[in-house]
Amino acid sequence: MSNATVIDSQSPGVKVLVIDDSNTIRRSAEIFLAQGGHEVVLAEDGFDALAKVSDHAPALIFCDILMPRLDGYQTCAIIKRNPRFAQVPVIMLSSKDGLFDKARGRMVGSEDYLTKPFTKEQLLRAVAQYRPVV
Repeated sequence: MSNATVIDSQSPGVKVLVIDDSNTIRRSAEIFLAQGGHEVVLAEDGFDALAKVSDHAPALIFCDILMPRLDGYQTCAIIKRNPRFAQVPVIMLSSKDGLFDKARGRMVGSEDYLTKPFTKEQLLRAVAQYRPVV
């Protein structure tokens, strides 16, 4: 192995939290992110996510908007109000591609918005764009 530094979007991996009430979306995201070399933590709703943010301290969060009990906007706002996690990028996930939804996501502190279904490339591009610079 040479000492040359290779810069690409998947190296080194980061810890990513995926919050979605759809098992299919969670599993797809987990597979795509793991293939990109990232550590993945899954949460099935906002309450589950809040405990996992605290326990796992992810570097990046993907958060569904439409979830039972605590929706994605509420979840994002709570995460962003905590000084320990305020700088963690949150990317909203939704099957709706509306301007209002994107604006509302920005209002609660999200950095970006991905429309479902997303591709592996879209997910990994988002991680590369918003991952913390070490």
